[in-house]
Amino acid sequence: MENKKENVISYSKLTIDETKALAEQGDAKAQFKLAVCYEKGEGIEKDLAKALEWYTKSAKQGCHWSQYNLGRFYFHGKGVKKDFKKATELYSKAAEQDDLKAQNDLAFCYLTGKGVEKDKNKALEWFAKAAEQGYATAQYNLGLCYKEGEGVGKDYKKAVEWYLKAAKQGESWAQYNLASCYEYGEGVRKNLKKALEWYTKSAKQGAYRARHKIAEFHKKGVAL
Repeated sequence: MENKKENVISYSKLTIDETKALAEQGDAKAQFKLAVCYEKGEGIEKDLAKALEWYTKSAKQGCHWSQYNLGRFYFHGKGVKKDFKKATELYSKAAEQDDLKAQNDLAFCYLTGKGVEKDKNKALEWFAKAAEQGYATAQYNLGLCYKEGEGVGKDYKKAVEWYLKAAKQGESWAQYNLASCYEYGEGVRKNLKKALEWYTKSAKQGAYRARHKIAEFHKKGVAL
């Protein structure tokens, strides 16, 4: 994954004209970058139709970044009609290339049955693949699976372990859920000060529920 990231950084130094020239020559990474520019309106007028066009060309060449982003377009109906099946097909291709975001989103599709037959075991498998490689969102989702017993037996201790990994990376809802575990003693010894500490970190990132919890704690006289 590191080498792939280095390639993205080198391509980021190209001007729009240089990127266009390479993209038109069939360079998959340049096509990806150009699609991103059109999607976000970076250095060029925003144009979702053109973003879709270039993501498609790049994805057909096997670029996992484009496969994932094109999957997002189909999943959310961004510049194209919603098509969950098409989205999951693209997520699968990117996930097989070790794209962590794609693995996480593919897991969500299996968990909810969007675009694919619902399969909680496969959902757990893909969340775990991304989580074990350090992707915070997947770590949080894996924690949820253990807490709710989705594809695995309920295990609050495991939930806390994964929440903690994600929370340390700044995942706000993992911080919130970890705080809740400390508040109610689920999977960890009850500790209101630690609960307040994690609610506070979550609140600083805009988690509105955490703000309400902090207010409740202050009324009870709990302080860091």
